This record gives sequence, C-alpha cells and structure tokens, in this order.
Amino acid sequence: MVLAGGGTGGHVYPALTIAGALGEALRARGEDLALLYIGIRGRVDERVVPAADIPFQAISAGPLRVSSPSAFVANSVRLAFGVGQSLRLLRSFRPDVVFATGGYASVPVGLAARLLRRPLVVFLPDVTPGLAVRLLSRVATRMTTTSERALEHLPKAKTTVVGYPVRPEFWSTGRAAARRALGLPEDAKLLLVAAGSLGATRINDAVLASLPELLGAAHVLHVTGAADERRALDAHAALPHELRARYTVRPYLQDMASAMHAADLFVGRAGASTLGELPAAALPAVLVPGEYEGWSQAPNAEFLQERGAAVMLRNADLERLASTARDLLADASRLSSMREAMRQLARPDAARDLARVVIVAAQGRGA
Repeated sequence: MVLAGGGTGGHVYPALTIAGALGEALRARGEDLALLYIGIRGRVDERVVPAADIPFQAISAGPLRVSSPSAFVANSVRLAFGVGQSLRLLRSFRPDVVFATGGYASVPVGLAARLLRRPLVVFLPDVTPGLAVRLLSRVATRMTTTSERALEHLPKAKTTVVGYPVRPEFWSTGRAAARRALGLPEDAKLLLVAAGSLGATRINDAVLASLPELLGAAHVLHVTGAADERRALDAHAALPHELRARYTVRPYLQDMASAMHAADLFVGRAGASTLGELPAAALPAVLVPGEYEGWSQAPNAEFLQERGAAVMLRNADLERLASTARDLLADASRLSSMREAMRQLARPDAARDLARVVIVAAQGRGA
C-alpha cells in the first residue's frame, strides 16, 4: 500500500494507524504488507513516518487555493511535476491500493494512482473537505470519512462513515497511569494546551499573556510547537518560584495519548485529530479553529460544540481564553457532562473498519 497525506498530524497519524490495522488484518490471513509513504519535505510526515519504520519518499506539491495568480501558476507546475514523480514511484512500487488522507501533497499521488488504474481510497478526517479531498473524491475508488455530516459534501454512493482512526495507545492508556507518568497527584487539575504540529502562535500568545491566572486554576502542560518554545521557556523562568512547578513546556509531545488521558481540559486548534483523539480520551475542550485561505477548522469545532463536548472560541475572542478555561475548570458538573458527551463520540472500531474498506478496494484492483 502507498500512503499519501499532506503535512499535519491530522493527516499523517490516520495513515499510520491504518497501516498498523491493515498489517494486523493481513497477518491474521497469513499475508504480508509492504508500505511506502509519499509526502513533502519539511513537514511533520518527514519526521514521524521514518520513525514508524515506513519508507518515506518526497515529491513536489503546492497548495492551489492561493490568492496570488503567480503562486497559483507556480504551484500548478509543482503539481504537474509531482504527478510525474508519483507515476515513477508507483510504477516502481506497484501497490495494490493507494490510501490518501487529504492535503495538497496527496493530490499528485491520487491522480497518479488513477492514471495507472490503481484503487484509490481517500479518507476525509475533517467534517468538511478541503480542495484536495474535493478533487480526489471525483476519481477515488472509495471515499471514507469521520462523521455523518461529511456526507453532505461527498458522493454518498461510494462513501463509508468509519470514524477517525485513533492510534492504539489512546485505547490502552488510563488516567491514573498517565498521571503517574507525568508526576501529577490524582486530585490536581491539569490543563493541556497543544498548539498542533505546526504551532499556533496566537493561542500561545494568549496562554503566555495569562499564565499566572491559568496556573492559579490548574497545572499547565503547554505543547508549543518548535517556533514558540523559547518564548514559553522565558515565561517559565519569569514566573514566581511557587508557580514554576505547575508549568511544563514541551515543543512537541510524542505521547499525546497519556497527556490527554491525564488532563481535565484541552485547549488547542480544531484539526481533524480532535474528532478522534479527544473522544478516545473523553477530554473536554476549548477549541480555537484555525482559519486558512479558503478553508476553516470551524466545522470541526462546531460539530463537537453542538454535542456539548467542547466550547468554541474564534481567534478574535482569544482574550477570553483564560477566563473560559478557568471557569470550566472550576465547574466540576459541567466538565463531567462535557466529558461524557465527548466519550459518546468515540469510535473504537474506526481503524479496523477503515482497514476493511482498504482491503476490499485492493481486491477489486484496477476498478
């Protein structure tokens, strides 16, 4: 199988999870799985994929939804070049199936798969598709997605709702063990702030501006992204001595499952992974959706807010972040109801169900 996805944890981790689930299913049938991940350089996939012992190959790609005509032309050239690179890689690797999770890096790979008549399974991790998934949905053999709401935007006849495939450690980690690993007492409140694999400077700014207030309400584990780590460490050093032990800074956290199970409240962007990981950890959240050119994470946050599992704040409302988090942490009854609402959204069988779709598509090779 060839995996393809574009540059964020919300795209990469579902691909790795499916690789694991598919390998397990095939081993049970006495078959082997060979993998190749095709992505772009300089993004999280280039670091995470090789660490998972999956070969990584980089191709040329660029976003097409841009405001500058010259950028559109340049990225169109990159896309065409990336299709050529993908054709060469696919001819050499000869996959039975290609699995794409969206993002502009997946477009050249998906187009090359269909030019070579290889089955293409596309997974939409978000509530609404970006341009890449919209394009690939026209040529995909099968579409899969996280939530029923996404069916409004996808071809229903070839789309299966499977949920978000969460890494296995989210199902095997417990709160007590996670808290022991972090050195937290059972009764201590923990606020987990995660800026995402690319960082989210505006969220980091809001947290750093209100650190004493937040630390008065809870311990804070702040996953800043590499760009803002230095500022957060400087803020840590400037804290009164009695508050420093309550503030932990990490540029990146590999074991996010333990952190989420240990936490009482999450603050971060509303990327695709929040639709799977927060429910798996039954973790209430304050979500600040990212706003990008032609696309927004707001539908993900709205989906969780409508179900009583999260509170959404826009970027323009970030001055209320500290007070919102503090009020939630002080309201045990509301946190409990949010936790239960989040738990009800968990889909433990998502990876297995998605792997089944991939196997069926591969068996119909050339469709």
